[in-house]
Amino acid sequence: MRAWLLTATLLLLVLASAPVLAQGRPLDAPRAAGTVGERYDGLAVLRAPNAPADLRALVDQANAERAALYQQHAATERTTADAVGRIYAQEIMKAAPAGTWFLQESGQWTKK
Repeated sequence: MRAWLLTATLLLLVLASAPVLAQGRPLDAPRAAGTVGERYDGLAVLRAPNAPADLRALVDQANAERAALYQQHAATERTTADAVGRIYAQEIMKAAPAGTWFLQESGQWTKK
């Protein structure tokens, strides 16, 4: 019961933070192109080994912002940033454009 309540509370926080998810929009084009993917823990990942420096910087910036948000919500809810990131990952998956690659915890890639 406590786990369900925590999940529900975190989901409400995710929905309340929709503007932060919208900040991920600069990643839409590289995600649709397959050069950037999303991970199971709510972080973005480069899929292209020779990605240009500006794309690396964009992913690093997005991940830094996401990590700070996850940590903030984790402190508020007395949980871990990882737990928050996993919930955000579900919302990111829903909002991502077609063609986006998702790295599962198993290491397998799937395409939306």
